[in-house]
Amino acid sequence: MNAKAPRITNGNLLIAEPFMGDNNFDRSVVLVCEHSDAGTFGLVLNQPTDIHLGDVIDEVQADLPLFIGGPVQQNTLHFIHRRPDLIDDSIRIAEGLYWSGNFEQIKRAVNLGTLTERDARFFIGYSGWSEGQLADELLKKSWIISQADASFLFDTPVDQFWRGVLKRMGGEYKSIAHYPVDPRLN
Repeated sequence: MNAKAPRITNGNLLIAEPFMGDNNFDRSVVLVCEHSDAGTFGLVLNQPTDIHLGDVIDEVQADLPLFIGGPVQQNTLHFIHRRPDLIDDSIRIAEGLYWSGNFEQIKRAVNLGTLTERDARFFIGYSGWSEGQLADELLKKSWIISQADASFLFDTPVDQFWRGVLKRMGGEYKSIAHYPVDPRLN
């Protein structure tokens, strides 16, 4: 009997198993923005950089932090937010959580201070899986699946995000949240 991979939908969180062994995703939480039979597009939520949005976009005069969205095409910029009232063409990916939208409106709202890091997160690069690739990783139990919560996502400090998501899931996941980074040092 063949095992079947869990079903993935837009708005899922992929939480890296504590000992995954892939430096690109060490203790990462990836937001699935788009999933189809052709593949999956996601953004790592908890890999901050020392770069700010104003460092890469001349028209932006704000120090909003940039995150590494994943190892693919790190010369691209992506964003998620919870302000569709300010940004046309936003794509809903979960309750109160949106991806993309009109970038001119984003820049204007950031410069006016009506869109802050409490409501938006910006990423360089993304995480991508080709057809069947994520399903294979799920069958190997490389990822734990949860559902995105916009309030938790924007209100939780980045350095507590991986543990926080697991703790919120409860049960066995609550104990996984306390696994040491290197069990040999335990």
